[in-house]
Amino acid sequence: MSMNPFCEIAVEEALRIKEAGRASEVVVVSMGGEQCVETIRTGLAMGADRGLHVITQDSSSLFPLAVAKLLQALVSSEQPRLLLLGKQAIDDDCNQTGQMVAGLLGWPQATFASKVSVSDDKESVCVEREVDGGIETIQLQLPAVVTADLRLNTPRYATLPNIMKAKKKSIQRVTPEELNVVIGSDLEVLEVTEPPKRKAGVMVASVDELLDKLKNEARVF
Repeated sequence: MSMNPFCEIAVEEALRIKEAGRASEVVVVSMGGEQCVETIRTGLAMGADRGLHVITQDSSSLFPLAVAKLLQALVSSEQPRLLLLGKQAIDDDCNQTGQMVAGLLGWPQATFASKVSVSDDKESVCVEREVDGGIETIQLQLPAVVTADLRLNTPRYATLPNIMKAKKKSIQRVTPEELNVVIGSDLEVLEVTEPPKRKAGVMVASVDELLDKLKNEARVF
């Protein structure tokens, strides 16, 4: 199973922070069945130090709130200073987990990050984020939650030697029960319907006819 590209960007940023001497360890986390091991190995091959696999047999119950609760439990045991996540999923496009886990932890958050700079004293992080009006720059006291946007960085390719090294790196396996987290479906799908079919296009003979149809039929002006 391939890694969410936004999460891959988050892993890359974590590695860069460590390489800059602002972090001592990078831990990658994935939740779900055995296929998640491949995703974790990708992060380890990029350069992460170790992995955590939260084993769940029913991935359909891993909605954003459930993932946030599991991350909250992992934070309690791992005690990280900075939690980096992708800004959103790429299957259902949910953009909730980072915000939810920040709320559960009571940590400050910065979403849609396009630049991340950890201070020299490692007590705060400066984040630039893209907003409708331009670039917003905010400073957060650590510990904090940051979600990665597409333009934060370009992830590195895992080299063959690092892919081989990743096979020897540690992946700790835990269950929601061991984390004292009860997960379940928070959403109920009531109905899925197709959008209405579009009417066939109409060929017009002149600009005047087009304007007439726009005005009298489509009523756009």
